[in-house]
Amino acid sequence: MPILKTKKALAQMEAGEVLTVLATDGGAPGDFEAFCRQTGHVLLESREEDGVFTLVVKHK
Repeated sequence: MPILKTKKALAQMEAGEVLTVLATDGGAPGDFEAFCRQTGHVLLESREEDGVFTLVVKHK
């Protein structure tokens, strides 16, 4: 679900803008790495704190 919401949010953004996503799914970091690799967006940051993943994506 986080990837779908991210895809929709990025569609409304301009190149170079940055989106921060919070997720609790343990698979989110890998999913976001694959998503960015496939779409050309850049995963600037991926960190976990207390079970919450913060993923920062830069629009291509």
